[in-house]
Amino acid sequence: MKKWFILLTAVVLLTGCSAQTDSNSSSAAAGKHTKADDQTSIVTAARPAPVIANDSLTNLQLDNPAVPVYDHHTYDERRQAGLPTQLPPLTPYTAKKIVYLTFDDGPDDKNTAAVLDILQQNQITATFFLVGRYAKLYPKIVHRIYDEGHAIGNHSYDHDYQRLYKTPDSYLAEMRKTDAILYDILGVRPLITRAPGGTVGNFTKAYWNALKISGYTEYDWNVSSADAAPHHPVAQDFIDNVEAQIDKPAVRDSAIILMHCSSGHEETVKALPRIIQLLKERGYTFGVITPMTPQPW
Repeated sequence: MKKWFILLTAVVLLTGCSAQTDSNSSSAAAGKHTKADDQTSIVTAARPAPVIANDSLTNLQLDNPAVPVYDHHTYDERRQAGLPTQLPPLTPYTAKKIVYLTFDDGPDDKNTAAVLDILQQNQITATFFLVGRYAKLYPKIVHRIYDEGHAIGNHSYDHDYQRLYKTPDSYLAEMRKTDAILYDILGVRPLITRAPGGTVGNFTKAYWNALKISGYTEYDWNVSSADAAPHHPVAQDFIDNVEAQIDKPAVRDSAIILMHCSSGHEETVKALPRIIQLLKERGYTFGVITPMTPQPW
């Protein structure tokens, strides 16, 4: 009797170990996720999935400012396939008191990652205008931005003003170069862009026309944290700058805030939690930039 009990116990233990091993193996094979990835999937579970433009670009009229928008074709693919490249007329969102946190010049593996951690802790999303050369260096950070429900915009290949603003064609060439990098990483490309330094003083009508034909929507900002000022400001300066601007009537219902998340912007990381708290206290909800976002001016 004792021998049968020992034998039965051994069978049960072996079966349990086998089942546990099979479970772990199938989970790893199916998900290919790290623990960080699993945490991200929990955080993003309640967030809406991004809208991917269809071939005809007719599914982009949205009413939820929290939904990112991308295209599953590059511009060249659309042109070669005879598909439309220019976006149809879209009605801007009409919701009130929306703030769009935007971060330029990333990604990097320090400050961008820290910004993402803060956004995750606060359960809010933002928009990252990425530089192509850095996206190529940090594809995991690009994936994290996308996977956590943030919007990605195109911010040129290397932020070189002289080359970028030589002609509208040179500008578009940089945007398409960055598109190709982002497409290679994510399988989609953004439909939103931000001109390095902003459009004022850099764009002529020819630039706007070139962007429109190519299906891009350009976004500047109407609130600046001034975190790229040359005199090395500190976190409290950024907080004060944002607080002084967000109550102005022109930005009260739709505030697009400029910040940076690249190397050298540790003070932005320090300021961000208080800026978010301040915006919540003012009653703002948080959106991501899409072609339906109202222009900042």
